[in-house]
Amino acid sequence: MTTVSQKKIRVVVAKPGLDGHDRGAKIIARALRDAGMEVIYTGLHQTPEQIVATVIQEDADAVGLSILSGAHMTLVPRIVELLAAEGINDVVITVGGTIPADDIPQLKALGVAGVFTPGAPTQDIIDFIRSAVPA
Repeated sequence: MTTVSQKKIRVVVAKPGLDGHDRGAKIIARALRDAGMEVIYTGLHQTPEQIVATVIQEDADAVGLSILSGAHMTLVPRIVELLAAEGINDVVITVGGTIPADDIPQLKALGVAGVFTPGAPTQDIIDFIRSAVPA
């Protein structure tokens, strides 16, 4: 008898830039872990290069970027560029934090799969990642 093992979704939760507020990122990391995902939390003050290196090292299925500093239009394009330079085009990129509505279409045009602003229910984020990561 063979058993089919369901691969756990691996998510890197990262805090790029100088933003020192990580409560939201920790809440999301815990919610994803409680939902059965494997979560790698990078901690504060990560450079785009460090985040991409972690995504590669951990063979992540998704990366959640938590940005409250307003630097999302600088940091996210750099992370997308670095992932592309490494030939990584199958990692689901999500962004959470204080993202103005006017910036969301630009982020999605860059390849960000989902943007979650303050107050987004954690179940919505869990469901989104589950539906966006191929089984």
